[in-house]
Amino acid sequence: MKQLCKLIFLFVVGGILYAVIEILWRGYTHWTMAILGGMCFLVCGGLNEWLSWDTPLWIQALICCMAITAAELVAGLVLNVWLGLGIWDYNSLPFNLAGQICLGYSCLWYLLSIPAIVLDDWLRHRFFQEERPRYNLRFWKRRRR
Repeated sequence: MKQLCKLIFLFVVGGILYAVIEILWRGYTHWTMAILGGMCFLVCGGLNEWLSWDTPLWIQALICCMAITAAELVAGLVLNVWLGLGIWDYNSLPFNLAGQICLGYSCLWYLLSIPAIVLDDWLRHRFFQEERPRYNLRFWKRRRR
């Protein structure tokens, strides 16, 4: 039950934060984006369940970026193409795929992934007594001599 409460809490936090960010960025959002944001927050935050704390933060952010971009593609194909809701359209942006994802927004997902990972870790530590977060900020491993 505690695990379910934790996941619901993190899902709601991620969904609300994503909806607020989208409203600030575009001026509006769609309720499905809060659901997508919550799911992506759970995935990004759950990385430390699968990866060690020694995994560089930039690699964690890259994995999150790829997961968010994949989720955005699937959501876009279902919501925009199949259901015709027209929530977003990236056709006018360079390097887009079917108007549902584009390189520019993938780069933004990368940048947003870093604070999302850190926020999730601290929420888990503060409210659910999980391990205190620590991060590997190195870009490469030092060679031993």
